Amino acid sequence: MPSAAPRPQPPATPSARRDRGRTAGPLAGLRRVVRRYFGFSRRETSGLVVLLALLGLLLALPALLRPALPTYDPAPDQRRLNAWAAELAARRTVRPDFENRYSSRYPRRRYAARERVPQVPLAPFDPNTFSARDWQARGLPAWLAERLVKYRVAVGGFRAKEQLRKAYGLSDTTYARLAPYIQLPEQLPPREQRAFAKNGQFPERPPFESKPVFVPKPRNLAAFDLNGADTTQLMQIRGIGRGYARRVVEYGQRLGGFRQEDQLAEIFAFRDAPDLIDSLRKYTFVAPGFTPARLDVNASSFEVLQAHPYLGKRLARVLVAYRQQHGPFQQPTDLRKIRILDEATFEKLLPYIELK
Repeated sequence: MPSAAPRPQPPATPSARRDRGRTAGPLAGLRRVVRRYFGFSRRETSGLVVLLALLGLLLALPALLRPALPTYDPAPDQRRLNAWAAELAARRTVRPDFENRYSSRYPRRRYAARERVPQVPLAPFDPNTFSARDWQARGLPAWLAERLVKYRVAVGGFRAKEQLRKAYGLSDTTYARLAPYIQLPEQLPPREQRAFAKNGQFPERPPFESKPVFVPKPRNLAAFDLNGADTTQLMQIRGIGRGYARRVVEYGQRLGGFRQEDQLAEIFAFRDAPDLIDSLRKYTFVAPGFTPARLDVNASSFEVLQAHPYLGKRLARVLVAYRQQHGPFQQPTDLRKIRILDEATFEKLLPYIELK
C-alpha cells in the first residue's frame, strides 16, 4: 500500500507567530534584530552570538582567575625605617657652621684692627707735611689718607689746591670742608714760555752726536772656508746680516761641520731665500778632505742626540730606547732596523756617526 503523502501544514496565523516569539525568549529577538540590520542568515547570526559570548568570557576570565592580593601592612616597614634613621642619627657627626666649615682647608684671614685716631678740630695746615695719621685726624678714612700721601710723593709735593681736588677718591664735600684751611694757592703758577728766536738769533743747541758711518760691503770678496768662517766674515757677503750669519755658524756647530755647500739649504731661515744661498755658495767653499765631527751613537745621551739636526727629539728618543732594549749598535747598518729612519736621513747621517 503506498505511503500516504505528508499532509500540508496550515499557514501560521499572526497570533501563532506572536506566541512563538514569546516562547523563544529575548535571544531570538536579538538574533532577529541582527539579521534584519546586517542581513545575516540564521547560521551566521548564531555564530556571531556565540563569538560575542566567547569574547565576553575571555574578558572576564582574568578577573575571575586573579588570585586574591594580600593586604599590605605598613607598620613593619615603618618600624624598620625608624630604626635606620635612629642609627644614622647616632653615627652623624656635628656639622660645623658656615664660618668654620672650611677653616682647615681655607684658613680665614685675620686682619689687624685699625687703631682709632682721635679727631682734632680743623685749623690751617700744610698738606705737604701731613702723614696718613694726620689726614685721618681730619676725618678722612685710612685708605684715602694713605692714597693722598702716595699721591704727594708721586707729584713731588703739592703746589696748589687744584692738585688735591684731582685726587682720586676725595669727594667734593670733603674737599669743600678742608679747602679753607689748606695753606696753598688755588691754582698752579703758569708755565714758563719757551725762548724763541729774536732778531734772527736762535739759542745755541748742543752739537749732534756723530753716528757711526755705514761701511759698505766689498764688491770683490775672496772666497773663504765655510767651516772656519765666523759671523764677521759671513756678514761681508751682500744680503747676509748678523742674524743670518749667526744661524749659519750655529747650524754648522750642531751639524759637526758642513761637508758640502748644498747643506746650507737645510737651514730653516734660507728655505725661502734661494738668492742668499747662491751668494753663500759663491763666496764660500768646503776644504777638500774635511772630516766632520762624529757622533757616538752608542755612548751619547738623549740630550746630545736630539741636538743634531738630522736626528731631533723623536728619532733620538727611539735610538735610546732601541739601544736599551737590544744593546749597542754593532755597525752603522744596524740603524736601518729603526723603522722611522728613512733612507734619505740615513744617507745624510752616515758620515756624522761612529760606533765605539
